[in-house]
Amino acid sequence: MTTTETRRGKRFKELVIEAKSRIEEIDANTLKQWQADNKDMALIDVREPDDYNNGHIEGATPIARGLLELAIDEVVPNQDQTIVLYCGGGSRSALSADTLHTMGYTNVYSLTGGWREWDGPTA
Repeated sequence: MTTTETRRGKRFKELVIEAKSRIEEIDANTLKQWQADNKDMALIDVREPDDYNNGHIEGATPIARGLLELAIDEVVPNQDQTIVLYCGGGSRSALSADTLHTMGYTNVYSLTGGWREWDGPTA
């Protein structure tokens, strides 16, 4: 891109910052507590299938971010169900949480730091 060209769209980081301003995030300790309390929730891994197969949080259902809008109604038909999304670092899950809010889901959370910050039991 030359100095005379201008960007008309937003960059990935800008999209993530905006999404994070509209969603709720939880940290790994909160998720661990929810798991220990057997909180009724859907845990969704929005990473790619290879990432999921190489390790994931116990109890997570894989739905790659690119298929989320298509598959979420089958996995979580109740739009009031608590949903926790995670990815590698917390950005894609934030974008995914924002999308689910747009689709009408009301109790959606993104895991801050994602898989990289997780140090709990894995499957």
